[in-house]
Amino acid sequence: MLNDEICKLREELNDSILSGQDYEITYKISVQLDQLIAEYYKTELDLSKTKRLKNRRKKKEESTK
Repeated sequence: MLNDEICKLREELNDSILSGQDYEITYKISVQLDQLIAEYYKTELDLSKTKRLKNRRKKKEESTK
């Protein structure tokens, strides 16, 4: 879902640049895109951390059997 929003905004930013829209509009889109990308990476890092913790617990459980 976030990825879809990022793709949509990226396309909107490209169109804004290519069509020569006002700098303020292009800048606003760029900032929105940056925020979405940061949110995406934060989510990905959180998921990765959760997976690592689960794997550690699983390995620990298996080693105590």
